[in-house]
Amino acid sequence: MKTFSTELAGRTLTIEIGKVGKQANGCAFMKYGDTTVLCTATASDKPRDGIDFFPLSVEYGEKFYSVGKFPGGFNKREGKPSENAILTSRVIDRPMRPLFPKDYRNDVTIETMVMSVDTQCRPELVAMIGASVAVSISDIPFDGPCAMTQIGIIDGEFVVNPSQEQWDKGDMRLTVASVGQKVIMIEAGCNEIPEEKMKEAIYLAHDVNLKLIEFIKGIVAEVGKPKHEYASCAVPQELFDAIKEVVPQEEMENAVFTDEKQKREANIADITARLEEKFADNEEWLAILGEAIYQYEKKTVRKMILKDHKRPDGRALDQIRPLSAEIDLIPRVHGSAMFTRGQTQICDVTTLAPLSEMQKVEGLDPYVSGKRYIHQYNFPAYSVGETKVSRGPGRREIGHGALAERALLPVLPSEEEFPYAIRCVSETFESNGSTSMASTCASCMSLMAAGVPIKKMVAGISCGLVTGDTDDDFVVLTDIQGLEDFFGDMDFKVTGTKEGITAIQMDIKIHGLTKAIVEQAISQCRQARLFIMDECMSKAIAEPRKEVSQYAPKIISIEIDPDKIGDVVGQRGKTINEIIDRTGVKIDITDDGKVSICGEDKDMMQKAIDMINIITTDFEKGQIFTGTVVSIKEFGAFVEFAPGKEGMVHISKIANERIDHVEDVLTLGDEVKVVCLGKDRMGRISFSMKDVAQK
Repeated sequence: MKTFSTELAGRTLTIEIGKVGKQANGCAFMKYGDTTVLCTATASDKPRDGIDFFPLSVEYGEKFYSVGKFPGGFNKREGKPSENAILTSRVIDRPMRPLFPKDYRNDVTIETMVMSVDTQCRPELVAMIGASVAVSISDIPFDGPCAMTQIGIIDGEFVVNPSQEQWDKGDMRLTVASVGQKVIMIEAGCNEIPEEKMKEAIYLAHDVNLKLIEFIKGIVAEVGKPKHEYASCAVPQELFDAIKEVVPQEEMENAVFTDEKQKREANIADITARLEEKFADNEEWLAILGEAIYQYEKKTVRKMILKDHKRPDGRALDQIRPLSAEIDLIPRVHGSAMFTRGQTQICDVTTLAPLSEMQKVEGLDPYVSGKRYIHQYNFPAYSVGETKVSRGPGRREIGHGALAERALLPVLPSEEEFPYAIRCVSETFESNGSTSMASTCASCMSLMAAGVPIKKMVAGISCGLVTGDTDDDFVVLTDIQGLEDFFGDMDFKVTGTKEGITAIQMDIKIHGLTKAIVEQAISQCRQARLFIMDECMSKAIAEPRKEVSQYAPKIISIEIDPDKIGDVVGQRGKTINEIIDRTGVKIDITDDGKVSICGEDKDMMQKAIDMINIITTDFEKGQIFTGTVVSIKEFGAFVEFAPGKEGMVHISKIANERIDHVEDVLTLGDEVKVVCLGKDRMGRISFSMKDVAQK
């Protein structure tokens, strides 16, 4: 067993190798503070047959024993991964995938298991670092190591690898991965951080990563295994040469040069049919012909962009596809909007509900128990002209929804300003590049159409990249379509307001980006999103509507003394249920005394508020109340002012003249007005009907 330690952001990171998991190709037992994560990497002996992709699986496992809790549900056992687990798996996957050989087809599984959590050291970060260590020391071919660092902002100052509380409550949640001397992945959610400050944070994280990479290299040098040999799945050069004899370079350029995705696909289908006929007698070539055509098409597109500055649809390098936006296209929903950019089209629908409908979150973060704002993204097969049965959202859909969710969180009103739970659903009608950024634009307009008083407009755009043989030979493309995404080197997504960035997600397929590329991409994204807001979105809807839809629930919020919550709720909920039955409203009460009344009839909502105010008000002399006679005794009548709140009117205080029987004046159900007389000699609160007029 070997143990390695280093100081990382003021805390000790310890990595134990050879203590556990010795049958895995690589295993690292990670400890950062008291946070413990087991990270393993395994690979199959042979490549998987019949695939043209690298079969990498990354799993981030959250164990509830790590925080001393039982899992929820009937079985009391961890089930499917949480949204946070899926997003963390994606963040681990994205910087590591490009570092495996392009012709490697062996199955590889990276598993990270959280075993204990110290809230000062986030387990997600430990898993990211541990995954890199496990693969780097294994015999699996890998051009690493890579390292990850997280940056937060507290009171305007950068915090390296913040605690869980700082991460949740700070103004920035930035994760940066690096390999060698370059940045390979960026993920961020922030509260309108200016571009210059974002660059500063990225470089700070990158500097920390460089030190961590050297530490991991030292571990690999001491305990790393020799990398194993593997069967290459590369396409032979002889096949490429034969294809070019049938389909010259110029013909392939003409086939891909169109702004219509369907026409391009038809052109490639014709070329494929000709080549299949040409090589009909060569079964070995036919088996890999599809991959060969894909790579030929890829090389053609990259050459057109990099050398000729010619995009497949004829646009300039920084030109955005045709834009359009509209709102209210779906009737009766609380808010709807559609955003179209070229052949990418998203319809977003907003639904409002009481705060009690917010999503409950069960996870390892003690500071997060619910989500008031939910953004969900759907990607049906018809949006790309394919036929496939929907099996629910996959990891990609969850990731895209989370990105658009992060983009809009900073501009949402507080619960005090707008006491609603909010759900946005982005339906992909058509897809040809960057539907997540279209979802951000559509969601922003949908929220404004629904009357959600967001603070500022938010838009998003994606930039692509094609690189040459040297670091300074590159082209950054604004608003990449699907083809440029598939064949390019980068998908750099940035969302924000006019003042600053709210979210970033950067995926690349090469071994890192230089500072020049990062800075140019951030700059072009800013110019593009300002153009989208000014020239498209603001023309459809410039500001949030002043009121919510007539079909949305109406909510009024009041505050009561927390000590009076029990009076409003009543024994076993009797009082609050009685208010709900009488008024038809929905009532939510928080522990700090915030009360939300939700309903459709404003009169009934006001009646519920009046009842709650009466229940929480201590009786004082001179107060006048209206109530209902609920009980008659020989000595007087009991009047109910609100459920659970009653007062007694003595027979002598019912009428100005003497009466012998209460029933002579009052019957059950009568509505009467009374005045509080204060406490009598026995200390009891008494009321009078006959003295009301004088008051």
